[in-house]
Amino acid sequence: MSRTLWTDEQGVVRTIDQTVLPFERREIALRSPDDCDRAIREMQVRGAPLIGAVGAYGLALALRADPSDASLEHACERLAAARPTAVNLRWALGRVRRRVAAAPSARRAALAWDEAGRICDEDVACNERIGTHGARLLRDLAARRSGRAGALQLLTHCNAGRIATVDYGTALAPIYRLHAEGFPVHVWVDETRPRNQGAALTAWELAERGVAHTVIADNAGGLLMMQGRVDAVIVGCDRVAANGDVANKVGTYLKALAARDNGVPFYVACPVSTIDPDTPDGASIPIEERAAREVTHLSGILDDGSRATVRVVPAGSAVANPAFDITPARLVTALVTERGVCDASAGGLRAVLEADAR
Repeated sequence: MSRTLWTDEQGVVRTIDQTVLPFERREIALRSPDDCDRAIREMQVRGAPLIGAVGAYGLALALRADPSDASLEHACERLAAARPTAVNLRWALGRVRRRVAAAPSARRAALAWDEAGRICDEDVACNERIGTHGARLLRDLAARRSGRAGALQLLTHCNAGRIATVDYGTALAPIYRLHAEGFPVHVWVDETRPRNQGAALTAWELAERGVAHTVIADNAGGLLMMQGRVDAVIVGCDRVAANGDVANKVGTYLKALAARDNGVPFYVACPVSTIDPDTPDGASIPIEERAAREVTHLSGILDDGSRATVRVVPAGSAVANPAFDITPARLVTALVTERGVCDASAGGLRAVLEADAR
């Protein structure tokens, strides 16, 4: 698998512009903190681990231009405000800040750059381990199935694959691991309105890897679960509160409710860095409100291959666009982290936070 964030021969940070996928693969260069801030805000990069890594490089670039304390604080505040819900951004910025805080000005940019690279390398290794633990969990689930043979049927919401991270992904990492091992798996892919990250990004990723999948409307998942056509739901997340409540793309809560009603396991895959012990519960997580245009308009390509954006909501209708919702801990069967599988509870999170990485 190739990384989604890298430095080229000239030392320029590069990534994939996710706003033009799946119809075009376009690389963008991040040469300044402004570039990093814009890429995060405009969702050219998205996914909690990836925006954390981009934020880290943004801080390093800010210190290249001005290594002063004032520059450090300003860049941290500005970048952290780009996407307030995903805690990985704040976590990565805090990690770089701690690395450089006591260093002389002349050393700060180099140290920050090194720390950003470490964050990227660790994300790759972390997600590979999530894939290992998650694949084991899913193989065990398949072994316990009764009444149906064939491929393991999984449903996912939004995009938590390799392009939401530096590599491998979170929720898709176990799926990639199973597929690589020849284990039969099929993925139901929610379209994930309003930005269609499932239909546009998850489907694109899975197709690239040759993983069997079917795109469905967001509202179809409950029926599939009721019909016994889903063995498990697995999603990523943007923050886990100290009590186990989970923030993820809006619509996740509804999938968890349907899963609970139909006895379907609901798994959340995330790195330990997404666990926020300073946030007591889901009600304390800030929910980003995004532009109305994401709801009122749809973009795609026409039959002749040209791009088009069309309005789908009557002019004058009020629009609300919360980007995330909260899934209560009681609806989460388990969290899959790089340190293993744990309960979505204060005790479960405490244990995994205190565990050594394996």
